[in-house]
Amino acid sequence: MAKLNKRKNALGRGLGALLEDSPKKEDRREKLVSEREVVMSMNEIKLTEIETNPYQPRTDFDQEALQELSESIKVQGIIQPITVRKISANQYQLISGERRFQASKLAGLTTVPAYIRTANDQQMLEMALIENIQRENLNAVEIALSYQRLLSECDLKQEELGDRVGKKRATVNNYLRLLKLPPDIQAAVRDKKLSMGHARALVNIENIDLQLSIFKQAIENDLSVRKVEELVRNSLAPSKPVATEEKVSEDNPEIKRVQTNLISHFGTKVVIKSDGDKGEIKIPFVSTDDLNRILDILNM
Repeated sequence: MAKLNKRKNALGRGLGALLEDSPKKEDRREKLVSEREVVMSMNEIKLTEIETNPYQPRTDFDQEALQELSESIKVQGIIQPITVRKISANQYQLISGERRFQASKLAGLTTVPAYIRTANDQQMLEMALIENIQRENLNAVEIALSYQRLLSECDLKQEELGDRVGKKRATVNNYLRLLKLPPDIQAAVRDKKLSMGHARALVNIENIDLQLSIFKQAIENDLSVRKVEELVRNSLAPSKPVATEEKVSEDNPEIKRVQTNLISHFGTKVVIKSDGDKGEIKIPFVSTDDLNRILDILNM
């Protein structure tokens, strides 16, 4: 009867108690877990044990938005854990979640929930870039630079890149072309003074002076994307066949130089007809607004 009662008591103590009765088995389990990297497990990690990501593609963080996120974290906590990789005992490196990490510091937190992943330097860069690209608040130039880094530093082809970021190859190429624009125009896109639609129109112009001329008009006159596209089309439109006297201007380097400067200045096709010492200058316009724009340039 005593043996039977002892058996009942053992059963009544539950699964945890039974596991305690087999310490060797538990020790073996703990050893297996400690010997391998914990992949995609979530842990509370001290902020002091986390260093920032050296491959972080974003360098500009809106301080006001960061403060707002900090206030939200004080109330709600961190809803989406950050992602880190383990680089040594009690030392981690941020893969993604830089804003949440910085905002947690501002909120006075001492620990943050984090997923731990195994990753080499190249994989870490790729994950950080793709995680940032998927965020809606990146501007077009930041996305383009991230695409370029994925191609060059992660050794991806455009087709592979499109698959990784869920975009068509043509879309990826449109972003990459923005990097051909002069620094002034890229900075305007970055600072959200110019939309990607404006920039995509301007990138079709090879002449940098003409690009900058139309760009300045777009900024100063708050031109729509359609209007900028119209100006670009006009500047790229081939000139109509001209009479024999017009041929002289094409063969005269000085007249041709003046014509190029006028095209850049007015942001539209300018035709110079020259016959010896005589000639005329034609500045076509496509609408009343376009005419007013030209008159403004002429201070008339």
